[in-house]
Amino acid sequence: MTVTFAGTPDRVESRLVPEAGFELDTFPVSGLPRRPSAAQLRAAWRASAAPSHCLRILARRRPDVVLGAGGFVAGPMVLAARLRRIPAALTEADAHLGLANRLAAPFARKIFLAYEIPGLRTKKTRVVGRPIPAAHRGVSRSAGRAYFGFPDEAPVVGVFGAYAGARSLNEMAVEAWGRTGPQVLHIAGERDHEALRGRVDRPGYVLVANTDAFGAALVAADVAVSRAGGTVWELAAAGTPSVLVPYPYATADHQSLNARHFERGGGAIVVADDEVERVPDLVERLLGEPDRLIAMREAMLALARPDAAETIADELVALAGGGR
Repeated sequence: MTVTFAGTPDRVESRLVPEAGFELDTFPVSGLPRRPSAAQLRAAWRASAAPSHCLRILARRRPDVVLGAGGFVAGPMVLAARLRRIPAALTEADAHLGLANRLAAPFARKIFLAYEIPGLRTKKTRVVGRPIPAAHRGVSRSAGRAYFGFPDEAPVVGVFGAYAGARSLNEMAVEAWGRTGPQVLHIAGERDHEALRGRVDRPGYVLVANTDAFGAALVAADVAVSRAGGTVWELAAAGTPSVLVPYPYATADHQSLNARHFERGGGAIVVADDEVERVPDLVERLLGEPDRLIAMREAMLALARPDAAETIADELVALAGGGR
């Protein structure tokens, strides 16, 4: 089986996909700004031309099935697949169906949802959770701690923001624990890392920009403080009790919707971004309640859907085998 990817030449996939050993076809397309502007006109022009680029990619690759992973890249490719009578599917990673997926949904045979979305239960949809990297699974707690230099028994707090970073979480963490406190594993993101380095002055506080060993980071922490994007599913699969601080400007507040799912299930506590100063005291209380942490860990594992990738792959194989 051959898998190839399509995306834009100026976003992170242009680096990550080749690094992972896959071929990448690129075409110009960008998100559509909500306010009238020159950028909106440029984006509209690119969007109108994108299906033609996608048709050429499909004609060259001749795939048996197409999977759109959400966002402005997926829509034109799923439309082009429909025009070429190639079965296509969509994935939605959040607890809100994004605009691109809403527009592309009529052209897809299947829609794989991470969460139940009210009003969206059809023959096309299936709730499967969100796929997580295989490399982030199966790491033992002791191996994760050894990787980052933590002892087996000392409490560890993980602070995980977005790929670029989460400024409010970064500031909260170094203010609260930069000079004293529990062991901390802080993945700060590329943007803020250098500015934070000089504000951390003690052993036991591991500050990194990013890591290729995120699976080890997940299991090293007794409690995680995190945004509520795709990372929540990795936290669940690792069984990591979490304090989730949703990014307040996410489209349709979807990170809050994501976070509440895990809070209702008992594995997480949600704190609003404008109340982030509550987090250190909350974390201290949780570290002092081992029975509560055990219950939260079990709840996260119960909510996890570690087989999401395999489920989607099996469905895609079935779609491909169904012909055009």
